[in-house]
Amino acid sequence: MKKLSRSGCKTAIARNRLYTLWHWKASMLYHETKDPHYVKQFLGHKSLMSTEVYINIERAVFESKNDSFTVKIAQTPEEIQQLLETGFEYVLQKDNLIFLRERK
Repeated sequence: MKKLSRSGCKTAIARNRLYTLWHWKASMLYHETKDPHYVKQFLGHKSLMSTEVYINIERAVFESKNDSFTVKIAQTPEEIQQLLETGFEYVLQKDNLIFLRERK
């Protein structure tokens, strides 16, 4: 059995750790946004098929996670601030109404 040089071994370990972090970041980004096109653009992929790996990782990790949300509508800056401070996230604005959601 051939011996690995110390520097070659350290480089391989560092590369594997970098890829692990890359996969985790991409999977978490998909988990937060549920937008495969955004993740594709973030990663610089040319094809959505390349991004499906991260969607599959996210589903495997969070498959028991409930995708139900509590939705609140705010009209005033005070209402928006209160909801954001309690964990709600911005979804969209329509007709002077701000829609926010929080996972159940």
